[in-house]
Amino acid sequence: MSSEAKKLFNIIILGISFMFIFTAFQTCGNIAQTVITNLNNTDFHGSGYTSMSIIYGVFSASNLISPSVVAIVGPQLSMVVSGMFYSLYIAVFIQPATWAFYTASVFIGIAAAVLWTAQGNCLTVNSDENTIGRNSGVFWALLQFSLFFGNLYIYFAWQGKTHISESDRRTVFIALTVISLVGTVLFFLIRKQEDTKAPGDDDSTNEILGESSIIRNYINFLYNLFTEKSITLSFTKEMLLLSVTTAYTGLVLTFFSGVYGTCIGAVNRFGSEEKSLIGLSGIFIGVGEILGGGVFGLLSKKNRSGRNPVVMLGILVHFIAFYLIFFNMPNDAPIAPMEGTDQVAYMVPSKEVAMLCSFLLGLGDSCFNTQLLSILGFLYSEDSAPAFAVFKFVQSICAAVAYFYSNYFLLQWQLLIMVVVGFFGTITFFTVEWGAAAALAARGSDYSSI
Repeated sequence: MSSEAKKLFNIIILGISFMFIFTAFQTCGNIAQTVITNLNNTDFHGSGYTSMSIIYGVFSASNLISPSVVAIVGPQLSMVVSGMFYSLYIAVFIQPATWAFYTASVFIGIAAAVLWTAQGNCLTVNSDENTIGRNSGVFWALLQFSLFFGNLYIYFAWQGKTHISESDRRTVFIALTVISLVGTVLFFLIRKQEDTKAPGDDDSTNEILGESSIIRNYINFLYNLFTEKSITLSFTKEMLLLSVTTAYTGLVLTFFSGVYGTCIGAVNRFGSEEKSLIGLSGIFIGVGEILGGGVFGLLSKKNRSGRNPVVMLGILVHFIAFYLIFFNMPNDAPIAPMEGTDQVAYMVPSKEVAMLCSFLLGLGDSCFNTQLLSILGFLYSEDSAPAFAVFKFVQSICAAVAYFYSNYFLLQWQLLIMVVVGFFGTITFFTVEWGAAAALAARGSDYSSI
């Protein structure tokens, strides 16, 4: 197998592994608050929103040290161990206990930081400036299939249910735990690259999943730790500007992965379909994500206008979705009690409009994330692990904040926050992309190659 074929194979395995793990985790996140609402009349007194806030809060802090962990442990083993913690968190729902639920939330926050930093490193070192767009799209499309399979099961299994029984819960979460473990094992299939450096050449901290000596890894660990490369990168002009865009993706992540499904499940006017519609919503989000990842990633070589038009499409699609959600969903839906809400917004709640909005949320999110992955890999090809750590730090801290205020804010205020941050995030992304295009032109490269 040629070097290029091996790199593409690694990207595909990486995407499939993440697909399995996040089939379990994202389905878990989508239904967690609904399941927990049905548990709160027992000895369990947890909150899905609070758990996610803890996860993303710890996630954000852990991103400051995750490049060092990946450097000393290696990206492949880092992803395997992190995947085990994802499985542990999902398994807690089989027999929930408040203390175990929140403890697992802390551990998965740490694991997530390591997992995504290792993923960013693996994606970058298996790409170059000509393939980063394609590889980002391949990975993103495979990852977003995770929204399809788990939610399809939820749609059929919970059809006609207005209450989630203990048997329903255990069946779902045992299956999700096994799926997560399968994804973790698949990381072992990622192939190692031969070291092509000549003797005496300097070693890069981004070595391509190759065999490294313990001493070399330890030097990399100390280098990342004591030079605070992640912190240094976070104060560069480009990273500061991209942080606004990244912050927006964190807010949107919270909304479509937890809040919007909860809103749908709380609308009593949807009748006996309200719980199964949570799964259907996740499917439509996944369809949007997969379509966006495929079109804007796999076909990126045919796009000679760069990344800005894709991001512009993403924000327009999201604004349309927010407008329709504002008119379709009751204001108190995110914080409705177990009995749901009988309130009506500016129109009688429509299942068709709700599903359309799910699709638009996924499509817009894929526009932003594929382009952010692409531009980060292009700008920071020599510092991929610290750069992706900063990216996930900003995204996760904003997701943590959003999950926290989701316990209290009505729907209209959550939508307004996303509109404002999304507007400014689009402008800052444009600024960085124009700078990247100018730098590429100065080197005499084709703008479409980015």
